[in-house]
Amino acid sequence: MPRARRTTGDSLNKFQRYRQAQLDRGMKLLRVWVPDPHKPAFAREAERQAALLRGRPEEQEALSFIEAAFKWPEP
Repeated sequence: MPRARRTTGDSLNKFQRYRQAQLDRGMKLLRVWVPDPHKPAFAREAERQAALLRGRPEEQEALSFIEAAFKWPEP
């Protein structure tokens, strides 16, 4: 069954209505480029940065922060 035609005043598509509703709620659209974790270069860079931290006080500080911020499941 075909959908009923919208009235002339309602010319916004579904995404435009959603975006407007979010703006009305005080939200802001933010687009961010992030590294692709599926690329081999990502794993190499993560390992490089981990090696720089290994054994340093900053490593324990970062691990403590992650542990406190994330509720780990019980084994």
